[in-house]
Amino acid sequence: MNLQAQPGSSGTSQYRILREADLRDYLAGLPAIAAELGGAPADWSISEVGDGNLNLVFIVKGKRGGIAVKQALPYVRLVGESWPLPLSRAHYEHLALVHQARLAPKLVPTVLHHDGPLALTAMELLEPHIIMRKGLIEAISYPRFVEEISTFLAQTLFFSSDLALSAAEKKLGIAAFAGNHALCKITEDLIFTDPYRIAEQNRWTTPHLDATAAAFRDDLDLHVAISRLKLKFLASPEALIHGDLHTGSIMVTERETRVIDPEFAFYGPMGFDIGAVIGNLIMAYLASAGHERSAGERASFEAWVLETVEGVWNEFARKFVALWRSEARGDGYPVSLFAGETGAVRLEAERQAYMARLFQDTVGFAAAKTIRRILGLAHNIDFEWIADEKQRAICEARSLKLARRMMLETPSFTTIGAVTRAVRELRDWQPDFAR
Repeated sequence: MNLQAQPGSSGTSQYRILREADLRDYLAGLPAIAAELGGAPADWSISEVGDGNLNLVFIVKGKRGGIAVKQALPYVRLVGESWPLPLSRAHYEHLALVHQARLAPKLVPTVLHHDGPLALTAMELLEPHIIMRKGLIEAISYPRFVEEISTFLAQTLFFSSDLALSAAEKKLGIAAFAGNHALCKITEDLIFTDPYRIAEQNRWTTPHLDATAAAFRDDLDLHVAISRLKLKFLASPEALIHGDLHTGSIMVTERETRVIDPEFAFYGPMGFDIGAVIGNLIMAYLASAGHERSAGERASFEAWVLETVEGVWNEFARKFVALWRSEARGDGYPVSLFAGETGAVRLEAERQAYMARLFQDTVGFAAAKTIRRILGLAHNIDFEWIADEKQRAICEARSLKLARRMMLETPSFTTIGAVTRAVRELRDWQPDFAR
């Protein structure tokens, strides 16, 4: 992979927003893609299915097969042209996908074509995969998820860290993604700043959460805690992170997991990615009551979610440490400093201390991701699809109560089991407005 490739360095097209007819003509001019689809271009079916916040996504099907095509828009789709956004994010997404495919084979979609000037990427069509968040709302469990997401996290994070890379290699990697600052700015504002102040685009389930939102805006202890996490995000290029690894960026079947949409990728704190996965699973658990049609019908699913939360961290930690023991060729913790049996024992103790610090980061970032999804701009359908507004607010209040505790009392959560116990205790807690 050429980490020094520049945005817009491939392709010859000038940027334009592609509609169905334009896309058909464009793809017809790409022999490899046309062969992948098969049949006459006029017979291809094309549908725009993007339901995310930023981009156009097309499903194209021909006689032989199908592909997915993603094109970046020059603005935030959720808001409109009043919020411009650079097209270069498509370059960073492509760079990240190629990198992740090398480090975690078969856990990301295969890239078939990339056009830099058009900010367009064509990739394999994932079928019959669905967005994981939608499956969780339907109480579907995924028995392969822990194994595959923990492998993705361990391999992409370890092999882009100082534990695996020389200082020069790491710095080249940081430089390659440093230009993705516009996407980082979205994270810095929407996750670490806006939910804790009056911001034009904040929203929440009103009037039920009005008092809670106001309390979060006045809570200086919380403001200190989130600011420390923001500083960690700003100043800790530990590894190449996905940057937006929620259950809406994961496509699944009961047998396969694929991570998609790494356009927020940059070198940042590892705990941000791990915390995003865990935080979104916790939200799925605490939203579950709002999707019940009868009491207790989702009990086995909810038990699976909490087992999965524990499994994600435990399996990630096991795999990451195993890689550190067998693949440590980077400039971090030089092996020559830990010679002999005594040195090996001391290094192993330091590995465990390192993982304990990473777990603390994970807990804090999971809390931050939860708060932004309830009091900020872009919300989760886990909650949004609960039709009864009061019931939705109850589920959200439980999540906010947990998130505040996780952020302010992070040191008390020394194990992932402590986290899941706290989650379970809040399953039936009632906020004041519900009593």
